Amino acid sequence: MTYRVCFVCTGNICRSPMAEAVFHARVEDAGLGGLVAADSAGTDGWHEGEGADPRTVAVLAENGYALDHTARRFQQSWFARLDLVIALDAGHLRALRRLAPTERDTAKVRLLRSYDPAADTGDLDVPDPYYGGANGFEECLEMVEAASGGLLAAVREQMEGRAA
Repeated sequence: MTYRVCFVCTGNICRSPMAEAVFHARVEDAGLGGLVAADSAGTDGWHEGEGADPRTVAVLAENGYALDHTARRFQQSWFARLDLVIALDAGHLRALRRLAPTERDTAKVRLLRSYDPAADTGDLDVPDPYYGGANGFEECLEMVEAASGGLLAAVREQMEGRAA
């Protein structure tokens, strides 16, 4: 059974598709491509149907990541098929937890940077780079990369627990 992760930011054109692309690469590198699926969505539907922000695409490409993406809005019904819902900041975390139909679904929602052992636990947000320059997108990628290894380890642990 496939383990499913969905990354969520506001518009699904910057942070969450970046996290999806990085995590997908980590999953493939770990040989788990057939066992773990990653996608992304937004808490709002402002950019539904659009591709990722060109700056996101450029930063990912410069760092060896591929991305084929169309923005979409997160739907409450998806909780039933997802194992983890990864919020990119505290606002997304709150919105997703309010949307969760059950306590079990609420427990699926986590902050991405909570998987980065070096992150400042007082601020686990991945800042929105949309209104800034290229540096913001590069910093976003650094934060996403730093958390992806810990997230992959947690997913592996949960998959092993499920199989036992």
